[in-house]
Amino acid sequence: MEITEVKSSAQEDQFFNMTSFIYKDDSNYISPLRNDIDDVFSSKNKSYKPETTKRFLVTNEGQIVGRIAAFVNSKTVNAEKIKVGGLGFYECIDDINVSKLLFDTALNWLESLGIQAVDGPINLGERDKYWGCLVYNFESIPSYNQAYGRPYYSNHFEAYGFQDYFQQFVFHRDLNVPAQPIFVRKYNQVMKDSSYRVSTVEGRSIEQIASDFVEVYNNAWGGSYKNFKPMKLANATKMIKSMKPIMDPRIILFVYKDDKPIAFYINIPELNEIFKYVGKKLNLVGKLKFLYYKKTIKPQIMVGLIFGVVKDFQGQGIEGVMIKWMEDNVKPRFSYQSTTLNWIGDFNPKMLKVTERLDSTLHRKFITYRYMIDKSIEFQRHPVVG
Repeated sequence: MEITEVKSSAQEDQFFNMTSFIYKDDSNYISPLRNDIDDVFSSKNKSYKPETTKRFLVTNEGQIVGRIAAFVNSKTVNAEKIKVGGLGFYECIDDINVSKLLFDTALNWLESLGIQAVDGPINLGERDKYWGCLVYNFESIPSYNQAYGRPYYSNHFEAYGFQDYFQQFVFHRDLNVPAQPIFVRKYNQVMKDSSYRVSTVEGRSIEQIASDFVEVYNNAWGGSYKNFKPMKLANATKMIKSMKPIMDPRIILFVYKDDKPIAFYINIPELNEIFKYVGKKLNLVGKLKFLYYKKTIKPQIMVGLIFGVVKDFQGQGIEGVMIKWMEDNVKPRFSYQSTTLNWIGDFNPKMLKVTERLDSTLHRKFITYRYMIDKSIEFQRHPVVG
């Protein structure tokens, strides 16, 4: 058994392709796109620096049996009182010796950089991609850019000494289930006031959508969370532009009061319903396949990326207004049968309570682990927010 650092293009191929061996008997597995993984480890990713990122492969008798990435994200390493690094993109056969070799190598290197604690498995970048160790529901396809894994991965992390830093809950809502009576009452009450309106973004420009998004986002989260940074209009515009190829404007909702945006519910189609037919590469052939299946497949699942209500209107049932409006105006017209919400951490009980009121059920559960390299520092779970 041998561990090597990924340096050559051939080794980069091995790092990506070894999942075919790990998931050869898993019919639910849908490979991430090669383009997406390559982008994480390139200059396209502002969190990536080659001097603070390493990837490793374990080979046994000619077969790649494990992989791991270790990294220091300059944006987050000093966000706490201790220096925190990360590891991710973990794949391994069910062999504790292979697992230990991967962890030993990654953690020893991070320790040499002065890192005191390590979170994993996580993404080198934002938390909305490849974040956490899947521990519940291996029976359905993963959402696009969502972490996946083998059922024994949590055992690997815990056996090595990683601790539960926070848990992540993904909820699912059946669109055929009528909105709760309380939501119906709130909807009727609010919509009697002609100063309120709900609309999709059909026919709206990218600039208009971005402007409304920033207005709600900054006034919903601003002042409520430590280290919150207001989103700039330029960043929102760039984000909306990047979403355009996958956007369905019919399932992106805004609520307005006196024509001022006060809430949003941002959904996109579940792209893995398409990508399972496309393959691993979004090259010319892959793009043609994507366009073909995007037009011919009627999406069944939409993914709720984010919903928010500005602070002055929180607690007034606006979330229910959006759910009821969607039931009346989206479900009858289109093919969507359910929605899967983006994960919510157990450190955010306020948002968990909101989600519970939406008649949603637990769909998936992940754990983000933390390993204390510096044993003199006491482990603490993620602080509660909101």
